Amino acid sequence: MKLIGSYTSPFVRKISVMMLEKGIIFEFVNLSPYSEDSHVPHYNPLGKVPALVADDQQTWFDSAIIAEFLELRGEAPALLPSDRLEALNVRQLEKLADGISDSALVIVREQMRAGDQQSEEVLLRNREKIQRGLDMLEKAAVAGKWINTQQINLADIAIGCMIGYLNFRRVVPNWCVERPALVKLAETLFQRESFARTTPPSA
Repeated sequence: MKLIGSYTSPFVRKISVMMLEKGIIFEFVNLSPYSEDSHVPHYNPLGKVPALVADDQQTWFDSAIIAEFLELRGEAPALLPSDRLEALNVRQLEKLADGISDSALVIVREQMRAGDQQSEEVLLRNREKIQRGLDMLEKAAVAGKWINTQQINLADIAIGCMIGYLNFRRVVPNWCVERPALVKLAETLFQRESFARTTPPSA
């Protein structure tokens, strides 16, 4: 299999971690979706990463869809509960983490604009989304029912990749204040080989 994406994308990292946890062998193709001559639209008409070229050459895109495809393959460990309602609860927290990553990406892209062209409204709105999302994830981590359990799952992975991105891009640098359960979860995840091997490059 071939994974198309950027080393710094939290969505690409989610799929990389998932495949490493399952022991799936894949080739990583580092492509930026933002360069003028990007080949990403060849794999995803929306021009977004990740995209996955399966062994049968079918291309899958959107990290949630790719994650579903990988789960359907059946390699252990399972990263979603077998019970469909329980799995839906996990998927909702995965999507919440992904939504926080989306808002963080909006902030990063907005801050790349010239200072007089940046929208304070856009920055504020997305910072508020991140704070609300993190508050909900903290409560879920404290409860320890769908995330932060004895066994890693897809939502845990999405949360770890999201937090890694917040740290990497220094988006909302005070995110950890009064969120000890999320901090502990992140520290535990970052010790795993799959996360260590997918740490974004420092430069």
